[in-house]
Amino acid sequence: MKEYKYKINGNTYKVAIGDIDNNIAQVEVNGIPYKVELEAGKKPVTIVNAPRPSAAPRTQTGAKVISSPAATSTGGFAVKAPLPGTVLSIPVKVGDVVKAADTVVILEAMKMENAIHAGRDGKVAAVNVNAGDAVLEGAALITLE
Repeated sequence: MKEYKYKINGNTYKVAIGDIDNNIAQVEVNGIPYKVELEAGKKPVTIVNAPRPSAAPRTQTGAKVISSPAATSTGGFAVKAPLPGTVLSIPVKVGDVVKAADTVVILEAMKMENAIHAGRDGKVAAVNVNAGDAVLEGAALITLE
């Protein structure tokens, strides 16, 4: 039996609820037993299943659009994704000269936009991702010379 204490209009009631069988509950209020008829449910109880994670985005050919961490080409400095997310925009293009504090990629992660900075001065040698790509932590986004 589950026991509860209620205070109604300044009076304290000790309520114990026992078995419920065919919409009849065995209830005891301050030691006095009662049979309480519960209203019959109109609708069946709906069991909610946990939502399934959404699938990774795919290209028109059906290939997954996830860039995995890859080794950078020789002689270049890779600007890497600090956390997994989706590339929203790339405000630079190949050939642009950037400073260390310049934003080179806008990455959406955990429903927040993150500005990814170059990290050092240089010239953009390669853009390794496209807007809309899902990337993993450590994936090379931009390569600088």
